[in-house]
Amino acid sequence: MRILRHVTVPAGLALVLALAAAGCGRAEEHGAGAVLPDPVGRWAVESLTTGGRTLHAPAAARLDLGEKEAKGNYGCNGFTAAVSFAGTSAVTVTPGATTTMACADMEFETAFAKLFTGRLTIDRGPDRLTLKTADGSTIAMTSEPVVPDAPLTAVEWTVQSLVSGGSVSSLPAGAAGTARFTIAADLSVSGTLGCNRFSAQVTRDGDKLTFGPLTTTRMACDGPAGEVEAKLTALFASGPLLTRIEGRLLTLTAADGDGLIAEAASVVE
Repeated sequence: MRILRHVTVPAGLALVLALAAAGCGRAEEHGAGAVLPDPVGRWAVESLTTGGRTLHAPAAARLDLGEKEAKGNYGCNGFTAAVSFAGTSAVTVTPGATTTMACADMEFETAFAKLFTGRLTIDRGPDRLTLKTADGSTIAMTSEPVVPDAPLTAVEWTVQSLVSGGSVSSLPAGAAGTARFTIAADLSVSGTLGCNRFSAQVTRDGDKLTFGPLTTTRMACDGPAGEVEAKLTALFASGPLLTRIEGRLLTLTAADGDGLIAEAASVVE
């Protein structure tokens, strides 16, 4: 019969053995020499696979995974969700708030929203993360450097899209790049509405901006630039505008849902 003997291990050797065991565990988890990413972080969505099809993501599609909360962009509409991780192997998603604009690629947005819910398994690779649903559908993502949000002031904002009736539309042909404005540190605003130049003073209350009366030049404007100018003039006069900045994009939204989306073009010296 074998006799098991208790052998006293010196404290220093015990520490070395414990660290070695821990190191072996992480090597098993990470694979041979591969360092796998923590799911918590900012991810750029590349594509979805569902129903035997691959849907490629719009450039703005992203997912920011926190310890308990996620937020992101389906490609046009923003969203939030509660998340609960089971280590690094799975996450349970409970959808929260989302904007409801009618966007250019609603097929992708609808599919993304449908997949990013419930229990999802996590497949990690160097600089990559794939979330898998129970039926095998996937959300494929790559790591994205954290880009700080642009400041509201001292930045020239170029209007890229108009929001009306819950729909987002790019500026009409012939008007792209014509509407620009800058908000100075003292909250004075100057720029062009698409045709005429303007200036105004805004007041800020938390995440809301209210434009005072516009002072403008008096050129007669028609065509696409004139249409954009009329819509922006009405928007700026409509009352408090909800302000949201995500990366280099600024969204101003009125109480009736109308608004604009502008991109930070340059930092004003």
